[in-house]
Amino acid sequence: MIRILVAGAFALICATASPTSASAQQCTASGAPDNCGVPSSVSMTAGRVVRLQMTAGSTALTAPTPSDFDAGSNATTGPTLTVSANAAWILHIRSSTAAWTGTTTSPGAPARTNKPATDLKWATAANGTFAALTNSDTNLVSGSATAGAATTLFFQTLYDWTLDTPGNYSLSIVLTLTSP
Repeated sequence: MIRILVAGAFALICATASPTSASAQQCTASGAPDNCGVPSSVSMTAGRVVRLQMTAGSTALTAPTPSDFDAGSNATTGPTLTVSANAAWILHIRSSTAAWTGTTTSPGAPARTNKPATDLKWATAANGTFAALTNSDTNLVSGSATAGAATTLFFQTLYDWTLDTPGNYSLSIVLTLTSP
């Protein structure tokens, strides 16, 4: 089985509140009506706040069939990512390493140790243009302030009859959410 682990990394800048100090004020009333008011105020500073939520922390990629090897790839629907932000934001994607980790499962047929991360492609639409995953940040999606912008990841895994030996393969993906 081939599995992909999605490590959600994101930037979070929290809102801060700063009370203002007021000079002592007082109120004195006598007679009717017997009330008075003292002016007061509060203030706060709201910084950039972003949140990334994922429907799943890992995705089991579809196991390849002979037809997939003949076609050179197969497809898997990945997690849905939801961004909430009070300002403009960018969600980046990258692999944590340049190659997959392979574990041998068949004696005499060692797992491929140099399967490149670029053998996993990603897109934001099932019939979209797929981009090879690299270990450099790439813009996945961006937007303006939102209570919840959802994007589903779609994966396409490349296979080669002569290179992709039996084994368990994994690749960590890093998602980084920033608010520039």
